[in-house]
Amino acid sequence: MSTMQVPPNCDLTLGLTLRERSEPGRSVWEMNADERFANPAGVIQGGFLGALCDSAMGASAITFARRGGGRRVFAANAEMKTSFFRPVPAGARLTCSAVVVSGGDRVVFCEAEVVDDEDHLVAKASSTYVITPRD
Repeated sequence: MSTMQVPPNCDLTLGLTLRERSEPGRSVWEMNADERFANPAGVIQGGFLGALCDSAMGASAITFARRGGGRRVFAANAEMKTSFFRPVPAGARLTCSAVVVSGGDRVVFCEAEVVDDEDHLVAKASSTYVITPRD
């Protein structure tokens, strides 16, 4: 059995920082919009914003599944939709807030919002996660 790396390499690569997870089913993350993630127009490529949302929503799904019993689980993304509202220039500081909207023991539905350092909404995402036990 392999050990799980926390934080995972994907979060380290993106430079994600967990800011809050004080209540089950909710998390807040930050990320610098590094120029390495910019497209030729100088704005952050949408896939990186999606990855920020996925990490935040996945963390929220896991804390939701652990509520009241400390279950050890994996949250696997089954589908995800991301909408982009305004371009994010390289150098911006992004904050992503994610919350579980509905969920049970095996499936959790989450939503996330990303704002820039001027508090403009730049992206929203929704996703369904399948919860499986982790031994």
